[in-house]
Amino acid sequence: MPHSKPMSRFAPPVALITALVVVAGCGPMAYKITPVPADQTLEESVVLKDKGLALSKIALIDIEGVIMDARKPHLFGEGEHPVSLLTEKLDKAASDSMVKAVILRINSPGGTVTASDLMYNEVKHFKQVTGGKRPVVAVLMDVAASGGYYIACSADEIVAHPTTVTGSIGVIMQMVNFSDTMNKIGVSADAITSGKMKDAGSPLRKMKAEEREVFKKMVDQFYDRFVDVVAAGRPKLTKARIREVADGRVYSAGQALELGFVDRIDDLRGTVGVLKKQLGLGRVQVVTYDRPLGWKPNLYAAAPGNGPQVNLINVNLPQTWPRTTPQFLYLWAPELF
Repeated sequence: MPHSKPMSRFAPPVALITALVVVAGCGPMAYKITPVPADQTLEESVVLKDKGLALSKIALIDIEGVIMDARKPHLFGEGEHPVSLLTEKLDKAASDSMVKAVILRINSPGGTVTASDLMYNEVKHFKQVTGGKRPVVAVLMDVAASGGYYIACSADEIVAHPTTVTGSIGVIMQMVNFSDTMNKIGVSADAITSGKMKDAGSPLRKMKAEEREVFKKMVDQFYDRFVDVVAAGRPKLTKARIREVADGRVYSAGQALELGFVDRIDDLRGTVGVLKKQLGLGRVQVVTYDRPLGWKPNLYAAAPGNGPQVNLINVNLPQTWPRTTPQFLYLWAPELF
């Protein structure tokens, strides 16, 4: 029987090397090939630490980019599944008794209704399994709109950065219609369905009034749920008041504070200081959880590359984001449509 060699600690980057060979003819480029540990378990990194012995921890967990219940694709393989990654990070924080609080750093225009709701429920689950003894603070960054704000409502406190854009409380079901274009080029569509509503929302024909009514009722139901979530997280606001101002528009940090959608305006470092005082902690270390090679050197590192940037509507969605398939969205991305 042939003697088998022991497996290397690192997964061989064969696929990566092959891909680089394929694209090498595109022009002068330089590549760095780094072996990646086969074990992709989340690793803890310290991004901020008080001087001296700091035993207490505050976990900093990112929610960034478009929220979806699917993996985010990358050039060399599948990316992370946002809901799964958040759950994994929260579980790691919950299992560490030294973690005294969690900061959700939210930088997202929102996403699908279900993914937003799942992530909201995972934060609520974290608070339940930790007995409500570890506060969760949502810190809103560039954009924390629609589904991003929906998740923030699961926190014990919502803090907006001075330049945050937030709000966009509402639901959108965006569809397109190619029928006029098809008519011009002599193309027609003909669907055989088991019922008159089976092809409702098709981009190949105009929507019928009865179909619009069906979809509108569903959108209203999801909007009602959004209002319920905001009311649960903002007990000082009545549902009537939320409905009065939640017409889908976005708000600046100052406007959100005045309306009661956030508790205060502060930056990330200031939020850590407030948490220390509230919990009576001395020295603390702020930690993040990342895959191997996902090292972050400081508190503000690794801003999302495909998420909100510095202006109001510069939100870049993944190339595979389905634009023709009807979806219910808690999303603020006006340039998409």
